[in-house]
Amino acid sequence: MEANGTIWSHDSLRNFVEFSPAVQNHLKRVTFVLFLVLVDVYLTLFLALLASAFGAYLHMVWNIGGNITTLGFTGTMIWLRFTPSYEQQCGLFLLYLSALLKGASVGPMIILVIDFDSSVLVTAFVGTAVVFVCFSAAAMLATRREYLYLGASLSCSISILWWVKIASSIFGGSITVVKFELYFGLLIFVGYIVVDTQMIIEKAHHGDMDYVQHSFTFFTDFASLFVRILVLNMFRKMKKGRKDRRK
Repeated sequence: MEANGTIWSHDSLRNFVEFSPAVQNHLKRVTFVLFLVLVDVYLTLFLALLASAFGAYLHMVWNIGGNITTLGFTGTMIWLRFTPSYEQQCGLFLLYLSALLKGASVGPMIILVIDFDSSVLVTAFVGTAVVFVCFSAAAMLATRREYLYLGASLSCSISILWWVKIASSIFGGSITVVKFELYFGLLIFVGYIVVDTQMIIEKAHHGDMDYVQHSFTFFTDFASLFVRILVLNMFRKMKKGRKDRRK
């Protein structure tokens, strides 16, 4: 059998001889390059999260969050997606701007949570960070391409979620429907963390080193996960408060 100019046989599959020094050096170089790409991606993601937090702070000070910042985030997101990889400075600017606008858009929800109980915000952020790190690490340690096939199922699940949202907005939705959307969306974006991590590793393995686009992918996953965990924690705290008042 021949693939990519290399002839494979049963003898090749049974060959357990150690790699030659040249092959070992090549594997080390590839691993080192992938490590550097991931460092750039996570560092850029951290800076984007700081920009998002600053956007939420700006909303608390000047009340700038709303439909305009949401439209601005959508516009910069589309602009960033079509920005060539060689224009990294422009890409970084758009990434941090979109993160700032996203933070400002979530600002009204954050103010509502802080007024209710500021500990909910801290718990939601720490929980999101723990979930993100754990599932991203699991994807990195897993066999290559193992979870990439989940992408189609997650896309189908996103479509179902959107149809549920449209139906609830037209016919009216109960608390049960809202909680279903939140939990279902939570599972979807946890899955996307795993799939996107392996997708980024695969792209880097094949020469795509655009860490700006990779960081933006992670940022959207993190932000979507954070919002859902924040609202679910809010519901849990409210339910606990009602039980305490009854007692």
